Amino acid sequence: MSAETLLSEDEKLARLTGEARDRRWANVRPVDAATLIIVDRTGKEPRVLMGKRHPNHKFMPDKFVFPGGRMESQDARIPVESELRDEVVAALLARTPRATAQRARRLALAAIRETFEETGLVIGLPCALSRTLPDGPWQEFAATGHLPDLSAVHYLARAITPPKRPKRFDTRFFVVDSGAIRHNVGTRVGPEAELTELAWLTLRETADLPLPAITRVILTDLDEQIRAGMIGHRHAIPFYYERQRVFRRDLID
Repeated sequence: MSAETLLSEDEKLARLTGEARDRRWANVRPVDAATLIIVDRTGKEPRVLMGKRHPNHKFMPDKFVFPGGRMESQDARIPVESELRDEVVAALLARTPRATAQRARRLALAAIRETFEETGLVIGLPCALSRTLPDGPWQEFAATGHLPDLSAVHYLARAITPPKRPKRFDTRFFVVDSGAIRHNVGTRVGPEAELTELAWLTLRETADLPLPAITRVILTDLDEQIRAGMIGHRHAIPFYYERQRVFRRDLID
């Protein structure tokens, strides 16, 4: 599908992204990253888990965000108890140069790992690990008696940070139902942690929070997908990026 132009002027783009373009920053290549949106639909209104970033962070201080971060080499080393569904892999490979199924798998694993590191929540299935993993978050994850459950992960959207920003990410936004949480090692938030607080919030409650602009856009996509009953079903993936100083939204079929 051809791109839908959302903005045509740099000033409007700055308002949408919440960040003014700064020519001091080099135009760096975006880093692969993944975010996990956990949705609780057991109540009258769906709720999502969000955390508040530490005020001393240089990148998005005091903003409410979903758990997530960059893809790491260690994400290729953890065995899983269930694999990504074929349609999720296919969508992750689309519009991605040099894409492989292994890379798609690592992106989903990065979202699960970062969620575990930041919240203590385990998105996995019970399983005994027959080999020892290197020190780090995956060893702690496996020590709970679980391995990642990739079949529970759904692909919602993709966004690339516009040029001339201090950090740029090519972020894939994943969704899991709260029922996929099988264990909790305890809170990881606090004054010295990356996230200073966690909260389960209705989509309406997020409207008054300090959010990154792209997070507001993704929450709108999430709301539409929930209302249409499309979470867990094949659908076109919104893809946000900037080209020739125009912020665009494509749909990846």
